[in-house]
Formats: sequence, structure tokens, C-alpha cells
Amino acid sequence: MAFVSLKAWRARSAERAAIAARLKQDLRTALGLGEADTLAVNEIACADPGCPDMETIVLVMRAGAPTRALKIRRPIDAVDPDDIAALVAEDRSSDASPSGVSTM
Repeated sequence: MAFVSLKAWRARSAERAAIAARLKQDLRTALGLGEADTLAVNEIACADPGCPDMETIVLVMRAGAPTRALKIRRPIDAVDPDDIAALVAEDRSSDASPSGVSTM
């Protein structure tokens, strides 16, 4: 195991927080969320076969609607505009589904 200084860890942590904040803002705009809506963006480890080591989970919580959990099969720092467009399309297609809930 490699030694990581506290200073390096803090710098990486701040960088990842900034990346997550930018992605969250981009997603809020792309999804057309209002002030009453909430969005959570997290990176998690995925142990499923065929799954990347890390993936980004987006929870879309619209006021008065069930929470939707959507996946981007990339680490948070690798998410690009195409991933955002695909997530928006998935969110919109789940609006058309009978239950209105997208499953992961």
C-alpha cells in the first residue's frame, strides 16, 4: 500500500468535490430540475461481473414524484456530455413508462 500524505489526500478530495459539483450543475440544467427538486450524485464501487470498477449513480428527486436512480457506467471524473445526454434520454423514457420509475 502506498503512502498518501494528508496534503495530497485533501487536494484530491477537493478536486473530486469540484468535479462532482460541476457534474451536478450540468445534470440539473440538462434534466430541467427546478428549485424544489433535488439531485444526488455519487460514485460507488461496482462488484458485478462486466461492470466497471467505479460507476456514477444519480438520484433524481423531483417534488411530488418517486425518486429515480440512474447509472452512468463510468467513474465520476470520466463522465462526458454524451453520458449526460444518455442519462437525460433514460430519464425521459422512464417518464413515458407506466410506472414512471426507472430501475437500475
